[in-house]
Amino acid sequence: MIGKLPENVLEAVLETIPIEFSVVDENDKVLAWNKHETRIFKRPTGVVGRDVRNCHPKRSLDKVETILQEMKAGSREKARFWIDLPIGPDDEQQKVLIEYYALRDSAGKYLGCLEASQNITDIQSLTGQKRLLE
Repeated sequence: MIGKLPENVLEAVLETIPIEFSVVDENDKVLAWNKHETRIFKRPTGVVGRDVRNCHPKRSLDKVETILQEMKAGSREKARFWIDLPIGPDDEQQKVLIEYYALRDSAGKYLGCLEASQNITDIQSLTGQKRLLE
């Protein structure tokens, strides 16, 4: 990153970006996440410091483990998938994009994983163009 953000600005940025994320360390322990109140995948605050495997449904756990193992081994840098989920007060099906990114230092050492999720239903319906301030 070029420049340095004051902590309060960085926190505001991380809460404002239209993506919810979770960060786990090199030992698969949950470090932090954003958008606590509005998350698609909600979790109790007691999860901080615990194994990330406690945050995933059993049916997808083997896939999460494979992704993390491959990132640690250096054979994978990211994983991208999307699912349909019932979201909102009417439980309407929404398309959710989920991406995992390996976090590495400048020497390539594995530091952990960033999991980013975003409801892309509205994005999928975009057509044509809309210019700034139109």
